[in-house]
Amino acid sequence: MLTKSPAPTNPLDRLTETGLAWSEGTYARFAATIGAAAFALYILLTAVTAWVMPDANWDMLPYLAVAEEGTYPDPQALHDYAYNTVKAGVSTIDYKTLTDDGGGLRSHMTENAADFHSLLGMYRIKFLYAEILSTMSAVMSPVEAMRLVQVVSVLLFGAIALLWLRSEGALALAPVVGAVLIMADFGEAARASTPDLLCSALFLGGLFAYVRGREAATAILLLLAFMARPDNIVFLAIFAVLLVAFRQKAWGALAGFGLSFVAYFAISHWAQHPGWWPHLWFSSVEQHYNMDGFDPPFSIAAYLKAFATSLLRAISFNSWVGVSVLALAGWYGLSRAGFRLDRRAGILLAALVLGVLAKFAVFPIHDSRIYFPNLIPPFLLLAGPFMAVWASASLGGRRAAAALQIIPGEKT
Repeated sequence: MLTKSPAPTNPLDRLTETGLAWSEGTYARFAATIGAAAFALYILLTAVTAWVMPDANWDMLPYLAVAEEGTYPDPQALHDYAYNTVKAGVSTIDYKTLTDDGGGLRSHMTENAADFHSLLGMYRIKFLYAEILSTMSAVMSPVEAMRLVQVVSVLLFGAIALLWLRSEGALALAPVVGAVLIMADFGEAARASTPDLLCSALFLGGLFAYVRGREAATAILLLLAFMARPDNIVFLAIFAVLLVAFRQKAWGALAGFGLSFVAYFAISHWAQHPGWWPHLWFSSVEQHYNMDGFDPPFSIAAYLKAFATSLLRAISFNSWVGVSVLALAGWYGLSRAGFRLDRRAGILLAALVLGVLAKFAVFPIHDSRIYFPNLIPPFLLLAGPFMAVWASASLGGRRAAAALQIIPGEKT
């Protein structure tokens, strides 16, 4: 039998209960506004951090080099440009870290222009990022151009996420999405001078356009995301297969895959990319100082060792595995509660999950930034069902409260 809770008699308890009830009522009334404001503040702080506290990483050097290859065709001149540009744009301590690792790869590349030039095919393939840097470097410092790309990517990503939540009537959950971004190392991706966050923002825009049925925008944005990071072809291929298998009409996503598939071969040839296995060998097996003509025979033992090592590092040092499991748990819990995604969204969620698994299987590397584009969209897809659960729980709570107003056996 339901009974009323005893009324508090202590003045402090009554004051606390009144304060909690007021806070709960106020937040419930303005949850969407508070959620959107908190999320926007987090995005703005992240953007500011990306500008004032950037991460000086070694990849800055080859990315700046491929952006200006047309201006400096000689490998030595290009090498000098990249190193001098970074030296002028970062602190003395950061520059020493980027150029001196006690005789390792960084030290070697600092002194050897030919070997440095041989690595550029693995960076040149990120065609869109290099072209953006080349264009911006004409009007500002190349290092500042890299930082500005990061700031714009942060703001674009945050704006699209807010629009997605708003379309689902789920702005109240914006702080939860912000917490997921923190767990997914969004701040680290924002501070790094790499194309990963630019790709993620374009990718998120493409998926939002797909969910909203904007087919032309879907095709364009997914193609641009691919051109920022061509390894997105893995997700696009899985997505296209699922759309065809389940006969879901989505010509924008299929067009995005088709255009990206054609562009993949064209860009790979133009960029003189060393190929899948040599690139994987360099990244996950052993760093090779000169990639010109480097073509080691495929080794299943080397692949399995790289797979096992990367998996162990991903679980121990990175967050993408845990974030992916959290998204799957949310999807499973909602499904068990009877709150399921519609067919179009369900296909996308499956493609995102399978895309992470396939990307790791094809190119086992542990860094969270590689998988970041796939980590946040599942939570945005689940925002609508979560709001439905919230509404259902609120309705159930009001009914229970109403039932408590009359206690069986009590005279009225």
